[in-house]
Amino acid sequence: MKLHRRDLLTAAGAASLSTLASASVATAKPTTATSRPNRIAVSTYSYWRYRDDSKLTIEKCIDLASEAGFDGVEILHVQMQDTSPAALQKIKQRAFINGLDLCGFSTHQSFVFPGAEQRQENIQHTIDCIEMAYAMGIPTIRVNTGRWGTSKDFDTLMANKGIEPRLDGYTDEDAFGWVIDSLEKCLPAAERCGVTLGLENHWGIGRNADAVVRIIDAIDSPWLQATLDTGNFLENQYEQYKIMAPKAVFVQAKTYFGGGTWYTLEIDYDRVAKILRGVNYQGYISLEFEGQEAHETAIPKSLETLRQAFA
Repeated sequence: MKLHRRDLLTAAGAASLSTLASASVATAKPTTATSRPNRIAVSTYSYWRYRDDSKLTIEKCIDLASEAGFDGVEILHVQMQDTSPAALQKIKQRAFINGLDLCGFSTHQSFVFPGAEQRQENIQHTIDCIEMAYAMGIPTIRVNTGRWGTSKDFDTLMANKGIEPRLDGYTDEDAFGWVIDSLEKCLPAAERCGVTLGLENHWGIGRNADAVVRIIDAIDSPWLQATLDTGNFLENQYEQYKIMAPKAVFVQAKTYFGGGTWYTLEIDYDRVAKILRGVNYQGYISLEFEGQEAHETAIPKSLETLRQAFA
């Protein structure tokens, strides 16, 4: 799906003063601490989970999120059956009627390709997703660095704890350069649309917090910050949370009731909440349920866990 650029530019021009003002404070955090609870969202992935027996529509997930008592919904792009302008507005309306914010948009792309043509395809995909988020009123999208792609499949990648061989003849430094250059090409669209990119610790080059922060610092734009996924650090998780927390504009919180799909992590959400309060994180906590238990019972338990921790 591609919105007409002429329409976007017209809208951006009409709001130029507010856009310029927001650019300087896009990721500014309050200077004083507050005791206000974090709002809790749920990713539509929590219902869908790539399982054949739970391929629910986005609209159905929004209805279930409202019934469960969430404050917002994060949309998984690959779950969408229709990305036409009319379909995007129906999703926006469905959330509005249910009293929910559309607070996040989770896309998949990779910039770890030696070929400029493949990188450009992923840059354009990212820009398209930025424009979809804009159309739905979503303020942030999850982006990834990408990975080498040398694993046989995702199950193999997970069995190797997210580590895979580099492409022959290339180094991590090559990959960092590709990622930084690609993200920089996405930033004009992000700024024009008022959509903050949140670089996630999502395997590949971005497997570790230091690597994610390195990329964010190298680009140094208020329109590129971090999406912190609590379930994607397999070593020294709390230390890595602390590294990413100051950059976080969105937090994805994993739970594993019934045992994880690929692995199960013990996550102390009271401890996570303390880390985030330490940097005065005011944003959403978005549930990503990744267990084997039925969502009908696991998601309410997950919501209760997060409500208590982030109260």
